[in-house]
Amino acid sequence: MRDFVTYLIEEKNMAANTIEAYQRDVNSFARFVADRGIEKPEEAGNTEVIAFLMRLKQEGKAKATVNRKLASIRTWFQYLMAEGVISRNPAMEIKSPKIERKEIAYLSVEEVDRLMSMPDESPKGIRDRAMLELMYATGIRASELIGLEIDDVNVRMGFVTCNGDNMKARIIPIGRIGRKAMEEYLYGMRDEILKEHPEERTLFVNYIGHPITRQGLWKILKEYGEKAELSQSLTPQVLRNSFAVHMLQNGADLKSLQELMGHEDITATQIYLSVTRNRIKDVYDKTHPRA
Repeated sequence: MRDFVTYLIEEKNMAANTIEAYQRDVNSFARFVADRGIEKPEEAGNTEVIAFLMRLKQEGKAKATVNRKLASIRTWFQYLMAEGVISRNPAMEIKSPKIERKEIAYLSVEEVDRLMSMPDESPKGIRDRAMLELMYATGIRASELIGLEIDDVNVRMGFVTCNGDNMKARIIPIGRIGRKAMEEYLYGMRDEILKEHPEERTLFVNYIGHPITRQGLWKILKEYGEKAELSQSLTPQVLRNSFAVHMLQNGADLKSLQELMGHEDITATQIYLSVTRNRIKDVYDKTHPRA
């Protein structure tokens, strides 16, 4: 298993949480085949993999969970093939359960404008506007936002350096409006909020001088989402989706968007194309004389 983890890090460049999940999945499969009398899981075949997946289905596991476990087992057998332990991958021909994609939740441009007008001019309001503008300007994840430090933001040059889940740093531009919001927060209001803890390096802090938590961020978004009377609950993912959809709608190419969002696989970025395709069809239906 240690060698498999090394393989996932060096060959697959996977994030730490993904590696942990793959370890759990492979260990779970190993226990399953051991109960069926196969002491060495590398000796398991197609039949055992299918039986394992059937067990998961009987236990009521979600299709996404089943898919991930199958991907873990496939990758493990792929590693064993690379090491010359086995000659074929018994999980390769097994199809993953189809998952119905949920409709992507995002805000209209008008809703974004309304949301950004909600924070007031108090120190808290200026901090909150900076957070909202930065999330929408860059599309960063909640975990990435709360992990930012002062040195990660270059307001003068207009970019933020973000260390994603896979620990690959990426540089994301911040637009004119986002830069203005960050300037107002960084050059004055942040120091006023900190007071007792001037040494704190985390970018966004609360009133006791500690970094804002994930729960604190969700609470702030919920508050402003309700205040702005948005069409849906405001979450970090909704802002991230809004960033991606609006970029594509205004001509961004898929590869650039993938890099900005920190997706390892471009298929994760392609899900946003469905929204732009639907919009193009709507425009066509409304404007073409023979639509």
